[in-house]
Amino acid sequence: MTLETGHPARTRIMALMAASVILAVALVAAVNLAIPTLAASELRPSASQILWIVDAYVIVFACLLIPAGAAGDRFGRKGVLLAGLGVFAAGCLLAALAPDVGTLIAARAVSGAGAALVMPASLALTVGVYPAAERGHAVAAWTAATGAAGVVGNVGGGAVMEYLPWRALFCVPVLLAGVLAVLVAVLVPRAPRLASTPLDLPGTVLLTTASVALLAGVIEGPEAGWGSGFVLSAIGVAAVLFCVFVGHQLRAARPLLDPRLFALPRLRAGTLGVAVTFFGLFAMFFVNARFLQEVKGFSPLVTGVAIVPLVVPMIVLSRLSGRLPARPAVPAGLAGIVAGLVLLSFADAAMPYQVYAVGLVVMGAAMGVCLPLLSHEIMAALPRERAGLGSGLNSATRELGSAVGVAVMGTVTATHGMSAGYRVVAAVVLAGGVLVCWWRGRD
Repeated sequence: MTLETGHPARTRIMALMAASVILAVALVAAVNLAIPTLAASELRPSASQILWIVDAYVIVFACLLIPAGAAGDRFGRKGVLLAGLGVFAAGCLLAALAPDVGTLIAARAVSGAGAALVMPASLALTVGVYPAAERGHAVAAWTAATGAAGVVGNVGGGAVMEYLPWRALFCVPVLLAGVLAVLVAVLVPRAPRLASTPLDLPGTVLLTTASVALLAGVIEGPEAGWGSGFVLSAIGVAAVLFCVFVGHQLRAARPLLDPRLFALPRLRAGTLGVAVTFFGLFAMFFVNARFLQEVKGFSPLVTGVAIVPLVVPMIVLSRLSGRLPARPAVPAGLAGIVAGLVLLSFADAAMPYQVYAVGLVVMGAAMGVCLPLLSHEIMAALPRERAGLGSGLNSATRELGSAVGVAVMGTVTATHGMSAGYRVVAAVVLAGGVLVCWWRGRD
């Protein structure tokens, strides 16, 4: 292989990397299809435990993405990818065999750690086997795979839940991860290591612990009581740890995430915009499966297919968004997400699916318009040599927004119902969108 010609098997390698990232991301969406079955299973999880089953994966995934990229540089990307697939499979196997809810939640966290190792290593390996002239195409194909993962997760998860027990949802990824690991070991070349790449382990621990503490306060609020000692302590610990994290990052020679970067208005706008976009999307995913199965009487497979009206306009408009002027397109897209959430807040048993699908189409089209532009804001705000940080920040922000969106939607729905949940989420997206537009206007 040379820098000019690339690896002779680069197309197969890219397909393998795309399959790896689809597997990691698809499990986020697939688990939502299993919520009604899990709720009625022999484990009998409470409402807050169901939120932990969903969010344990996402929050660990989010917090480890940036350090996982550094680990790939330091220890070898192929080795880290294989380790990620192994850890992911081990977590899924433990989830499939879980005798109780606590074990299932812990297993989901283990799988999330594996997924975090897979994501940056798969992108770096994809780029590494292509010549410079073709790397833009390779990155676009990898990015498209992350988008396709939502469809795969919904349809694939729906198909599994249609015909098999809920434990099969975690058995299938074990088999797929094993096959992918063998193919990676045989087909993918090793990339050079960068031994000097720093691993900010204290920063990683602080960020992860603070994020988990915040989610604990939000998720346990309805059952424990918002004024309870546990909830107040969790939120207080989260606030303290986030402050300690910022202080540590300001002092560190090579920080995990330098807070001073957020002095750049475009970076602030891009990260907040991506966060609130996925906050709204995954809040919707969390209640969509239960609504369609429990209220509308859809089967799991039909429920998985029913999300397609959201995905199609998202994919189509994402490909066209680069031609749109960012100044009007970003506010229009964020406003469209709010409008879609408000439309879905009126859903009930009497609403025809065709009307419900209008809300999905509005949300999908709005995300397709603004999300690529917001991601570009993150990358464009940083110098070219910090592109790896920009990619990691974009992915981590997306997953953190998703985790908090699930927690907030589940918490509000448990106490005030689905309609109120949608409206609270819409209000958060609206407030975040206003800040995004203000910061972009100041740049």
